[in-house]
Amino acid sequence: MSSARSRWTGVGAATLVLALGVISAFVWTSPGNRVTEALGTAARSVIEGETLAQERSAWKKEEKKLQSEIRVLQSSVALSKSNLRETNSKAAALQQALWSTQGALTALKATKPASTPKSAPPISRQPGSESGSDVVTAPSKAELLNPASSYLGLFTEQAPFNWATYDATSARLGSIPSVVGYFGGWDEPFRSNAITRAWERDTLPILTWESRPIGSANDQVTEPDYTLPAIIGDPDAGVAGSHDDYLRQYARDIVSTGLPMGIRLNHEMNGIWYPWAETDGQGNPINSNRVGDYAKMWKHVHDIFAEEGANDLVIWIWAPNIVNNLPALHQASGFLDGLYPGDEYVDWVGLSGYLRPPYKPDNDFTFEYSFDASLAQLRSITQKPIFLAEIGASEIGGHKAAWITTLFEALAKPENDDIVGISWFNMAITTYVEGERATNDWRIDSRADSLAAFVDGLARPDSDFALNSR
Repeated sequence: MSSARSRWTGVGAATLVLALGVISAFVWTSPGNRVTEALGTAARSVIEGETLAQERSAWKKEEKKLQSEIRVLQSSVALSKSNLRETNSKAAALQQALWSTQGALTALKATKPASTPKSAPPISRQPGSESGSDVVTAPSKAELLNPASSYLGLFTEQAPFNWATYDATSARLGSIPSVVGYFGGWDEPFRSNAITRAWERDTLPILTWESRPIGSANDQVTEPDYTLPAIIGDPDAGVAGSHDDYLRQYARDIVSTGLPMGIRLNHEMNGIWYPWAETDGQGNPINSNRVGDYAKMWKHVHDIFAEEGANDLVIWIWAPNIVNNLPALHQASGFLDGLYPGDEYVDWVGLSGYLRPPYKPDNDFTFEYSFDASLAQLRSITQKPIFLAEIGASEIGGHKAAWITTLFEALAKPENDDIVGISWFNMAITTYVEGERATNDWRIDSRADSLAAFVDGLARPDSDFALNSR
């Protein structure tokens, strides 16, 4: 009896399901049906969500792989001198790749499938963007060149590819800087995500662009593939520069973004520590370079960018080092003039300058001691706006907080009205100082009194820094 009842119950249930299926098919395929539209939207959301999940999974695997490779390199403690340079280069390249991967993961975490589209910042639309599409926009180069207020910039370990340290420092300052600085080598292609990620936050990206591989050690002055004569070529003989194809593609890639950026090309050229320097302080050539080659190299790169239409987007920043601790020949009046390519090739002039040991006996630990002699040389060469493109102060000696206070006092003086901004090198770096290993902590928040001095400087009534707000 119960078996028969079960069979009839099963038949009835099947009939009911079939009927409901026919009705549902009719309803769901009816034109304009809200159920159909809702289910279609839900399906798209699921598909997009699964796609994002797959992307996150792939990036996570890449992150783990890169972290593993870095750990393997770091565990190789018995490196010989012959392979140390190659290992350093590999480690630097892996670190750059890891930062990019982590930046991609951060961006994906903030992405919501099938949600409200991201709106562009309320700034003017750039030429070349698709009409009606969601695009990253920015002010024009002309607007950026002569700002109403001063720029505040930061260099951090990973920005603009990962904003964690940049944002943490901004939070401690209580102010969001308006410039992000980063480094790139000539063995790297143009990284458009650096520019778009910066302008998504209304922040001017400034690339320090070095004509050498990104993994080269800072004290490596010999780079046979990147000599200034090789870069320049011989235009009179119709010989192209050895990196012309790379430079042209780089310029085209900049144009394709439609977004402005700063380029600090081969900075600190008046020093003796980079392969684009001309002489070593005793008049001997560095890296087979000749006197006069630096300005020729700058013009050559600038001219290629002009031919490709990139100079409407690039703010060219010519930025030597402060002269205080340079060899006497490089401090002499007129030496810097020979490295300057001319006003038609430069938008801003700048300086790198630090309060750093070893300290000379006459150092009074003020901004004026660090910068005034160099500013006077710049102003004798050109009247271009000045951007202090890389500055910082060490905690060694205990003078950092007081030096920061004098920095903001000096910037408020009328004689420094031509300084349009500063960019702080917000890292701690271990180097050798007079043969002794030492760590210079350049970070704004290295100590409470240093951070307080910076916060107080920004809050001065006569401070005019343009700060972002989000």
